Amino acid sequence: MRRFTSLLAASLFACGAPALAVQPGSAAPAVVLPADGGEFHLDAYRGKVVYLDFWASWCGPCKQSFPWMNTIQSKYADKGLAIVAINVDTAHDDALQFLKQVPARFRIAYDPKGEAAKEFAIKGMPSSFLIGRDGKVISMHTGFNNGSREQLERAVEQALGGQQ
Repeated sequence: MRRFTSLLAASLFACGAPALAVQPGSAAPAVVLPADGGEFHLDAYRGKVVYLDFWASWCGPCKQSFPWMNTIQSKYADKGLAIVAINVDTAHDDALQFLKQVPARFRIAYDPKGEAAKEFAIKGMPSSFLIGRDGKVISMHTGFNNGSREQLERAVEQALGGQQ
């Protein structure tokens, strides 16, 4: 039995135990990625509410979410909101082609090796994380559709209003 318990513990450690996953209340991983306009450091956004969005060029719902994020960024930037979208395409040209079709008025970072996506335990596209001014994850959301807009905007408003 003892040998079995040791093997189980070792296999959980090797696979990454679920306790290490990003969850509401936990600190957001301190990711550093190449980005438009220079390197992106998530820690540099302390003091702001961050809507962190993982996206890919092949993602249909991502095409719907970008115009919404443009609107939300414009509407709440002066209250301390920063939107950062992290692209997970392995081919940079795919991301650039997407951005020609669906322009972004917020920061774009690139994660072609999927390292940040692994740290945040991304399960689908798009995946978003609302991060408070203290660097802790407030909420997580996977997917995007017309029904998501109101719910996500309420969460942004609450994060901004609750910490001003």
